[in-house]
Amino acid sequence: MTVPQSLSIATLLGMMALFIWGRFRYDVTAIIALLAALLLGIVKPEDAFRGFSDDIVVIVGSALVISGAVQRSGVLERALRKVSRHVTRVRSQLLVLTGTVGVASALVKNIGALAMLMPASFQMAKRNDTSPSVFLMPMSFAALLGGLMTLVGTSPNIIVSRVREQMTGHPFGMFDYTPVGLGLFVIGLVYLRFAYRLVPRDRRAAATMGEALDITGYVTEVVLPAGSPAVGETVQAFLDRHEGEIVLTQMLRAGLRSAPGMAMTLEEGDTLILSGAPDALERAIATDRLAYEGEGREAAQEQRDKDKGSSTGEIGVVEAVVNMGGMLEGQTAGRLNLQRMFGVNLVAISRRGERLSRRLANTVLRAGDVVVLQGPLDTMPERLRQLGCLPLAERDLRLGSRRTTWLPILVLAGAMFLTAMGWVPVAVAFFAAAGLVMATGAISPREAYDHVEWPILIMLGALIPVSDTLRTTGASEVIATGLAHVATTLPAWGAVALILAAAMAVTPFLNNAATVLVMAPIAAQFAGDLGYRPEAFLMATAVGAGCDFLTPIGHQCNTLVMGPGGYRFADYARLGAPLSLLVLLLGTPLILFFWPLA
Repeated sequence: MTVPQSLSIATLLGMMALFIWGRFRYDVTAIIALLAALLLGIVKPEDAFRGFSDDIVVIVGSALVISGAVQRSGVLERALRKVSRHVTRVRSQLLVLTGTVGVASALVKNIGALAMLMPASFQMAKRNDTSPSVFLMPMSFAALLGGLMTLVGTSPNIIVSRVREQMTGHPFGMFDYTPVGLGLFVIGLVYLRFAYRLVPRDRRAAATMGEALDITGYVTEVVLPAGSPAVGETVQAFLDRHEGEIVLTQMLRAGLRSAPGMAMTLEEGDTLILSGAPDALERAIATDRLAYEGEGREAAQEQRDKDKGSSTGEIGVVEAVVNMGGMLEGQTAGRLNLQRMFGVNLVAISRRGERLSRRLANTVLRAGDVVVLQGPLDTMPERLRQLGCLPLAERDLRLGSRRTTWLPILVLAGAMFLTAMGWVPVAVAFFAAAGLVMATGAISPREAYDHVEWPILIMLGALIPVSDTLRTTGASEVIATGLAHVATTLPAWGAVALILAAAMAVTPFLNNAATVLVMAPIAAQFAGDLGYRPEAFLMATAVGAGCDFLTPIGHQCNTLVMGPGGYRFADYARLGAPLSLLVLLLGTPLILFFWPLA
């Protein structure tokens, strides 16, 4: 083994040790590895940053933006809610949740699919008076398995496709992963359907800021615009369509206030005072295209600001608590004229232990009330200080916003169709799709950038040149030759199982994308040394890297559910170790069946 080869392997081993140690975040670890490779001379300065221009970075970043737009649309969430009305048993609900998140993970990045369906699991757990931990870890594992089914489901699939293209000139297509991935997904669903009891039911998440303040519901004021699905409905039909999650406390028509009867028909221009949980109100506003009170005044104010040449910045909502002695205490929004004097609009109010029914502008605010204020985000901190409000930074609230529904789904379907037909490269198709959902308003630029996991992109850009040192120094050939010597005593299926097991063993300690960047070149060289075609070994690498069921750190999905589920580190292995064994035992023949070695 030459000195550069030894240095390449030592750098990667050192990087792996840092990942396991956990002292630095994974993107910082990748940066350290890149700097070390530069200092050792195994990465040339002119090659140090070429990873950031790689198609992988573009594809992953674009896929995250599209996932955010699909999540924002609420289409899958609403479909799941309709199904859940007819499913009441925990096992059946678990099957619905895991099946839905798995299918969604094949369409969007699995972390995005899991994030957009987690609220449904909380609702089901609340109805059953059980802990969300019963659903969350199985959903995370189902998301990992679902991500194996398509090219864009998870980052390892994209990276493996690029390695195959470098070797054979032909990348894996959008649905080349589907036969193996679908088989493992079905096996996983059956396992999770019965094995979910391995997760301790006493796990509970720490109380959130909202729970600590007992924020059980808001009251908001909206207007029925022309074209709203609610126009022409009776009050009873309107409430039934929203499954009783919201309450219509008062209605104003032609300036007259009344308690609405269930048989009363809603008309264009009616002002409705609604109360309910934030998510329920947000869904109602989005579904029925409701306009919150003050929307017209706000648009006029924006136009006046533009005419004066001032910058209003991006409009958003902030949740805050009315502080004792602050300007809002003892005042009404109408009396203070918040929109004209401060450039903010009062969207909703929540008061502990009381259901409010007065108009928002006429409600006298008290210390401890939780309010939702809307206005330019760049000036909101100063406005909160002037009003004497404390922001609730721990809660992500979308109340008052309205979502485009089917457009992100159609854009995603178009991108997948173009790539599946081979008409447009994956990077171009997904970059164009991400730009389109932003340009059409399906997701705002700020939300889009919030959905991009920048540490993942930094890690990918930094590790691509580092992992490539295995190839440029010839270290991958040395390692592959060593594995080939071990595999000479194994049957063909044993060689594939060896690569699958190696990838599954490494990915709990490395990020899954980092695992593929290291393992894929080795697996390809390994296949060549044995005289086999590389596809089965690359597929085994992708499957192994995408199946981390043992720790909360190997994949973002597992990390995402750890806090809300109240899980401990060892809980993952209790449910995940048998599933890992199933993937190894059944995944190997599946791979060999669809991707023959000769």
